[in-house]
Amino acid sequence: MEESNKINISRRGFLKTAALTGAALAMPAGLNKVFASEPQQPDFSGNNGNTARITRHRVLGKGAASMEVSDLGFGIMGMTYNRSQHPDKKTCIRLLHEAVDRGVTLFDTAIIYGPLTNELLAGEALSEFKGRIHVTTKFGHEVINGKGTGRQDSRPSTIRRYCEESLRRLRTDSIPLFYQHRFDPKVPIEDVAGTIADLIKEGKVQRWGLCEVSPEVIRKAHAVQPLTAIQSEYHLMHRAVEENGVLETCRELGIGFVPYSPINRGFMGGCINEYTAFDPDNDNRQTLPRFTPEAIRANTRIVNTLQAFGRTRGMTSAQVALAWLLQKASWIVPIPGTTKLAHLEENLRASEFTVTPDEWKELEETIAAIPVTGNRYNAEQQKQVGF
Repeated sequence: MEESNKINISRRGFLKTAALTGAALAMPAGLNKVFASEPQQPDFSGNNGNTARITRHRVLGKGAASMEVSDLGFGIMGMTYNRSQHPDKKTCIRLLHEAVDRGVTLFDTAIIYGPLTNELLAGEALSEFKGRIHVTTKFGHEVINGKGTGRQDSRPSTIRRYCEESLRRLRTDSIPLFYQHRFDPKVPIEDVAGTIADLIKEGKVQRWGLCEVSPEVIRKAHAVQPLTAIQSEYHLMHRAVEENGVLETCRELGIGFVPYSPINRGFMGGCINEYTAFDPDNDNRQTLPRFTPEAIRANTRIVNTLQAFGRTRGMTSAQVALAWLLQKASWIVPIPGTTKLAHLEENLRASEFTVTPDEWKELEETIAAIPVTGNRYNAEQQKQVGF
């Protein structure tokens, strides 16, 4: 199996990568607080030829709605929002620049992340790369005076206002891909699609997408204004889009698919255990049934299975999770997020491994036989994604 791993790095480069990744993954359980920041500045790569880089690209959508992006994207959310402590702004900007230098061209943010602070970070860090990368964002969650209300608002006038505000925060004159973050039951999806179509004609938006919606909503929206991508949670511990028709609808209509939380909010990376303490002021995992100590303890069987699979193939559990998604379809582009250089290196190498279809099938069947303990969202949040 070792000969089938297409990894062209020198022994010295491998040792450096192993040291970086090992430092992030080998934290003793007793110290395993979910603190993303590090006391020292990371050792950024510069022009080191041994570092992981993306060279392959994929296409989301088709025709006028198509968008060419890197094999893997980058979810910016955790740099300011819902992922416990994080590094300072300067360090986050350096890491985002590093991702660009390594070939990442798809970066994901949203108005609600912060709220607002994540878009501001994205604008400051990435606006200088205009024309070279795509920074996508999302509207829909109501934000008043800088705070989320928990309600949805996708009225045409609100979409227009959010668009103008996002353009300013992102320091750009056109949004490459503007997602509706959650379906608004008070506004027909055809009205949302029509508003986006007008914004596209005006040049303020280039393409659009939807998040966590049903096949019926996808078809209605696509008929008015062709969609580029659907963004939903999808990973080995949550495969609902395979069963509810969403992936098949995307395949049929030529719409790309962007899995968010592809490592299950960090869980499948193997660094979270029942003693992990989530920041009570900035981490939504403390509110999720799947992240109670009892659920974590039970679900660790799944992480152990991923680790066992990867051990004989030179892969970490996170790389197994990402590589599994990448082999599912050429129009699927995961967007893992991180605040650490070691994890960026780890994620970008996920596409360098060769695993046979039979091996993936065996892994799927093994994971499917292990019950997942705990829902992915609490009752209130589940109302926004249930269909």
